Amino acid sequence: MIYITGDTHSSFKRIEKFCAQLKTQREDILIILGDAGINYSGERIDQKSKRFLESLPITLFCIHGNHEQRPYTISSYQEKIWHNGTVYYEEAYPHLLFAKDGEIFDLNGKQTIVIGGAYSIDKMFRLIYGYGWWADEQPSEDIKAYVEQQLETLDWKIDVVLSHTAPLKYEPTEVFLTGIDQDQVDKSTEIWLDKIEDRLKYWKWYCGHYHTIKKVDRLEIMYENFDTFWGSP
Repeated sequence: MIYITGDTHSSFKRIEKFCAQLKTQREDILIILGDAGINYSGERIDQKSKRFLESLPITLFCIHGNHEQRPYTISSYQEKIWHNGTVYYEEAYPHLLFAKDGEIFDLNGKQTIVIGGAYSIDKMFRLIYGYGWWADEQPSEDIKAYVEQQLETLDWKIDVVLSHTAPLKYEPTEVFLTGIDQDQVDKSTEIWLDKIEDRLKYWKWYCGHYHTIKKVDRLEIMYENFDTFWGSP
């Protein structure tokens, strides 16, 4: 089985409970739609989280968010092909997988593209108080070009999109924090995703990031809820 959920932000008790309730197995997959928080808190704390997650009877497939370091910038990570796409993993934690942006994975027979990253509205807070923040949190021009190149090879037709943030037209503005000046928020990733969404023929789009649960058209924003991946039996 393949399951899916939203941001976890280094809090994994709900995953433990989920695995226990559904009696999952190692072969089952749980997609986390970014901000897993597995590479966020520094090596000592992160290692503790990784040991805990590796002990659970499930395989985690994580999309890049804006509250975590990109795994390819960490020396302990290496690449492998998994479900026809490239993932990053550590030998000590082989069931904690991180998707390479722009890769197309075969998940239950569904061609699925991954597009991670977003802007952090809490950037200054994290910098002031010494929490992790990384300048490459949003997709680079090279990543964007790779995503578009990948879609071009498929004639802009895909079954499923997994992203962290949403195309601009689908932003859930009703949950935006009132103290944040949206004119100061970098929405370049959302604007780019809007252009992707306008052109792309797809069946389902999942994203996280907004800490809310909402369905609009074929797009679904997830947070602490769980669901079976689209097309799963």
